[in-house]
Amino acid sequence: MSSLSRELVFLILQFLDEEKFKETVHKLEQESGFYFNMKYFEEQVQSGEWDEVERYLSGFTKVDDNRYSMKIFFEIRKQKYLEALDKQDRARAVEILVKDLKVFSSFNEELYKEITQLLTLDNFRENEQLSKYGDTKSARNIMLLELKKLIEANPLFREKLTFPTLKASRLRTLINQSLNWQHQLCKNPRPNPDIKTLFVDHTCQPPNGTRAAPPPNNPLVGGLPKGGAFPSLGTHSPFQPAAPPSATSLAGWMANSNTPAPHPAVAPGSATLAGPPNPVAGPLLKRPRTPPINATAMDYQSADSEHLLKRSRPVMQTVDEVNYAGSSLPQSSDDLPKMLARTLNQGSCVMSMDFHPVQQTILLVGTNVGEIGIWEVGSKERLTQRAFKVWDISVCSMPMQAALVKDPVVAVNRTMWSPDGTLLGVAFSKHIVHLYSYHLGGDLRPHREIDAHIGSVNDIAFSHPNKQLSIITCGDDKTIKVWDASTGHKQYTFEGHDAAVYSVCPHHKENIQFIFSTAVDGKIKAWLYDHLGSRVDYDAPGHWCTTMAYSADGTRLFSCGTSKEGESFLVEWNESEGAIKRAYSGFRKRSSNVVQFDTTKNRFLAAGDEFLIKFWDMDNASVLTSTDAEGGLPASPRLRFNKEGSLLAVTTNDNGIKILCNSDGLRLLRTFESRAFEGGKLFIDASVTSKTTGVTQPVAVSAPSGPIVGALPPAGSIAATVPNGVDSNQALEAKPRVVDETNERGKNWKLTEINDHGQCRTIRLPDTLPASKVSRLIYTNSGVAILALASNAVHKLWKWQRNERNMSGKASASIAPQLWQPSSGILMTNDISETNPEEAVPCIALSKNDSYVMSASGGKISLFNMMTFKVMTTFMPPPPAATFLAFHPQDNNIIAIGMEDSTIQIYNVQVDEVKSKLKGHSKKISGLAFSNALNVLVSSGADSQVIVWSIDGWEKRRTKAIQIPAGRGSPSATGDTKVQFHNDHIRLLVVHETQLAIYDASKLERVRQWVPRDPFTSTLSAATYSCDSQLVYAGFSDGSVGVMDGESLLPRCRVAPSAYISQGIGSANIYPLVIAVHPSESLQFALGLSDGSVQVLEPLETEGKWGTGPSSDNGAVVSTPSSSAVGNQNSEQAAR
Repeated sequence: MSSLSRELVFLILQFLDEEKFKETVHKLEQESGFYFNMKYFEEQVQSGEWDEVERYLSGFTKVDDNRYSMKIFFEIRKQKYLEALDKQDRARAVEILVKDLKVFSSFNEELYKEITQLLTLDNFRENEQLSKYGDTKSARNIMLLELKKLIEANPLFREKLTFPTLKASRLRTLINQSLNWQHQLCKNPRPNPDIKTLFVDHTCQPPNGTRAAPPPNNPLVGGLPKGGAFPSLGTHSPFQPAAPPSATSLAGWMANSNTPAPHPAVAPGSATLAGPPNPVAGPLLKRPRTPPINATAMDYQSADSEHLLKRSRPVMQTVDEVNYAGSSLPQSSDDLPKMLARTLNQGSCVMSMDFHPVQQTILLVGTNVGEIGIWEVGSKERLTQRAFKVWDISVCSMPMQAALVKDPVVAVNRTMWSPDGTLLGVAFSKHIVHLYSYHLGGDLRPHREIDAHIGSVNDIAFSHPNKQLSIITCGDDKTIKVWDASTGHKQYTFEGHDAAVYSVCPHHKENIQFIFSTAVDGKIKAWLYDHLGSRVDYDAPGHWCTTMAYSADGTRLFSCGTSKEGESFLVEWNESEGAIKRAYSGFRKRSSNVVQFDTTKNRFLAAGDEFLIKFWDMDNASVLTSTDAEGGLPASPRLRFNKEGSLLAVTTNDNGIKILCNSDGLRLLRTFESRAFEGGKLFIDASVTSKTTGVTQPVAVSAPSGPIVGALPPAGSIAATVPNGVDSNQALEAKPRVVDETNERGKNWKLTEINDHGQCRTIRLPDTLPASKVSRLIYTNSGVAILALASNAVHKLWKWQRNERNMSGKASASIAPQLWQPSSGILMTNDISETNPEEAVPCIALSKNDSYVMSASGGKISLFNMMTFKVMTTFMPPPPAATFLAFHPQDNNIIAIGMEDSTIQIYNVQVDEVKSKLKGHSKKISGLAFSNALNVLVSSGADSQVIVWSIDGWEKRRTKAIQIPAGRGSPSATGDTKVQFHNDHIRLLVVHETQLAIYDASKLERVRQWVPRDPFTSTLSAATYSCDSQLVYAGFSDGSVGVMDGESLLPRCRVAPSAYISQGIGSANIYPLVIAVHPSESLQFALGLSDGSVQVLEPLETEGKWGTGPSSDNGAVVSTPSSSAVGNQNSEQAAR
């Protein structure tokens, strides 16, 4: 329903109330669902009209809508039940128990049993929890207070608890105004018109045919509007039919994306986007939002669901989303980054900042003199800096060349990372956009130079129209343009603004991609990726410079801007109705600059104003808190959150940047600080001759945290062997010149050994189920639980609770979790018909929202509801059996399934169909990994082969047989091989019992290799990257665990089995079969052991890290290649 139609309902409600149609008023409130009359609701509750209470509520929510709704209905029905018991009406109580309360038993069976037992008591007050139950009236009042809190917290009642402020008899006034206008349009208006009906338009025809002016004292006509002051009635009548959506509404242009839309005029001060939405676009734009949550006694699970895995089978229609305890409690202002942690000196005025989307402590900066810099804020090191220059002046347009000649000073207007962090874009104040490719250690390489706009390029953004990375630009020439980020070719030009375009904000809803743009005249327009013009045209508050941004989950739209007079506006938009939903207060009346803002955690907003950083809760218009960052901020500081919201970069008066953090951010910074080159960066001056080109050039070889991808060897290059078992594969012949102090420090370095329980934090997870070796182990994406799949096909789920000892509610080695089971007591057990699960290869995959798990243990693949443990469906019976599962990164309806017969099946769950069957391996599939950046699937098998497949057509791109180190078996030896992508989705960790290796997946060339050696003398049993890819955790068949540097693969720490396994009979044979890492705590990992137990390990809080890495001469400095190294490299070359 459109905004005008909705307002019409309010006018009718006011009219009915004024006319004393009380029952009709409340019926319309309930049927429309626009206004919840709390006073009426209270009256019905206090009078015990329970049927009417539930009927009225049904217009706004149903029992299973969400946990708040469930709690509301439960409290009402519980009160009704207790009142029946209090009246000794057992028959009525039993009826209520069976008909009304039974529905809650599936969510809390113990509570339902307790309620049932009240029937056995002569007086239910004998129950300890109900001992203070008073009389009926007081009990209803107490319950009513609880109900009001639940209703106010329920997102379904948001915006429905307050009736709009209207002048008395507003509907009558509007009708009178319409009649006045109709009378004005009469060709022969009578001085005293006799209007007897509203069913048809009014007309009057005097007998003499002359037009008489109406008397000014006529109460009906009043003061007539001047001619031309109103548009035609057919244009703006609020009583138009609401069936087809307007092409100019936000909902309408999404639904009518193939229809060109005109640009209607918008009244000054209007903030209207939409006309009436249609059934398709309506739900699209009315998604439930995360509410502020008050902890209540009963914590029911949410009934919201993903669109994922909605198949034609009936069983697949109800996929419940699970909100684990601890993950849904309210965030406080303590979660905001307000603590000053770092101060960086950029040297010139900072104009734009952006944190890397993957590496949370990498900050991109652009300045007013055209410089860009990249900072590692953890170590306070500037990784790189680039001054502005034109890369190829010959291809630049004449206007641009003239502009540079006239004024060579160029500023950076905007810097931004691509979604995967492999590219960065820079918009300059003159014509140009630069795209750089980013490589490890701050290595920037020019990618594309685009002569984008005439004049200043004011903003840039990345998007993925048609699944292809594009960059969007806007500028002073009043246009928005879309460019292919790979080739730099222009794809679209959007024209329609009448002033310079100030900002762009691309977004998508379902499969609809669109762009918002704002201009310096305050106009906001929206565009689809076509050539049909703007779909909406409306005014931003302030009518000047405005930026727009969505919350991280994409469900809430905000804008912030400043007027020419200095008045600032921060607002939230109601997308479905095109109106301002909430305006945030707290800005000073006159800002000297345009106020900048950012959002974080789907919950908070921040803006720079009055020499402060001000924070708002998204659901509260008042300022939540503020900070001055210990002083030194400009009047309107620029600011930027990192992806997790744990760090906040803020500009300073003295051309610097302050990094603010919360407790999570402080831990993050300390982690990087402890790792920062561990002994410093080592630079080696050498003349290096390339074996392929013969070009002699200086080279700098850095410590383990230096560039990896940027140092890839050419084909056929000779590798160098280094100490600690690391092969760097770098084709260098260099005689390093290193100062004695560094060499001495390297020689004195010693691997950190952890040998007993007191040297780390470790906890064995409690388990009352039969022990069977742990075959698969994963953390939930929320980090509050661990799921294990045992070799007997049974799943076990451990949950951590939020409490005073564990405020975050996340998994921890300091607090024991609970082995969780639903109230039904059922176990989540895989299909094992006609198979022996102990001999099968198990596989498991968890949905992104932790709602369901897909799993197999040699039988059919089962889909389980994580809340109820019930099997939702099974599919793909053996043979062949599934051996590995991986969800497609862009479409969770698509699953890659590795099979026992060496094939990979690309399966669409929604239509229950195998889309492609990939063949290339000769033995079972043991690993699958998708890369967003490369748009590929990488598979590994028991044949020790690694294959790269294109996602677009599922064709094979590259194949590589991993090299078996000399002395570790024959070159053709096989064995299970696992693969996992680094966070950059380019480097690939390959795990084999004989080695760890890092490959550049774009070329499938090996970059690093580590072979177990003293003190790691046994074979590898498992390995995985930490959540930030800075570490690799490796398990060995002797029970030890190694912590390696994620870039160099050099060992940092060895955890002996005695540190986490209680010594006793048989303990010598216990070792980790699988390793899982926490999704947000990089120093925490879990081990699934051969004895069926699960251990969680973390370093001591006083240490804050897993050992220290070796200095450069312990593995990072390249030495003269040995014969064995040459042999190893040649073996790999022959295997290609």
